[in-house]
Amino acid sequence: MSTRTIGTLGTATTVEPAARRRPGTVGRMLRAAALVGFALAFLFPFYYMFIGSLQAEPDTSPAGAFPTGGLTLDNYREINAEIHLLRSLVNSGIFTGGVILGTVVFGLLAGYALAQLSFRGRGALFSLVLLVQVVPFQLLLIPLYVLIVRGYGLADSYLGMILPFVINTTAVFIFRQFFLQLPDDLFAAARVDGASELRILWSVALPLVRPALLTVVLLTFIGPWNEFLWPFLITKQTDMQPLAVSLANYLSNVAGRAANPYGAVLAGACVLAAPAVALFVAFQKHFTSSNIGSGVKG
Repeated sequence: MSTRTIGTLGTATTVEPAARRRPGTVGRMLRAAALVGFALAFLFPFYYMFIGSLQAEPDTSPAGAFPTGGLTLDNYREINAEIHLLRSLVNSGIFTGGVILGTVVFGLLAGYALAQLSFRGRGALFSLVLLVQVVPFQLLLIPLYVLIVRGYGLADSYLGMILPFVINTTAVFIFRQFFLQLPDDLFAAARVDGASELRILWSVALPLVRPALLTVVLLTFIGPWNEFLWPFLITKQTDMQPLAVSLANYLSNVAGRAANPYGAVLAGACVLAAPAVALFVAFQKHFTSSNIGSGVKG
């Protein structure tokens, strides 16, 4: 197909053929369709888990993903009667909240020190922080169990569950990298005014560290909220166990006697996943937001 040239008052205007303009629109439509398809594929397991938790009769066939009726909340009542969902959620919340608090406090202090303070061995200490990240937690289970249970006597306690996770090297790394991006003029001006390092951290750095803070909270939340192995080892009393451990005990001891164990387990999984999903949906916009530049004027 040739290109036509239209002359108007001594000027020439080239008219592109429609076939040459069409691929851009088609390409955008194909990309949009691919993104929608990937999104649906990602969300389908959550949808299937939720629908399965509402079915009165277990149906693991593909048709079970699109039921025409028979939805009920009996599975939630059954799982709640066996493991007491509210108590397990409270245990998970206390465990996760304690871990997040320790991670944020120690991560801020360590990250600020490694980024803004000059002291001998700072590089070696940061290398050690990176090295700790490659050590599997399972290798430390036996010495931690002996130390916390036999040494400190913290079995069946929230503190015993929280202690191994209060220092997170990933959080230290994130805070350090974020503090390194802050303008040095902010800290130099505060030191000239006579502010202590803790005062600088609290009044200058902390207001600017919100994106990194939210990232650390969201990334830290998933670990302890879904943690099974350590709480399972440290807690023997059922009223101290987080929801992940309670669901595992239900699968092992009670599920075989339930009327619809498949639906009850999915109901418990929905309750376990709901806070994490809600947290990510609520704060997803804050991952990349940053107001660092607003701290420097001139």
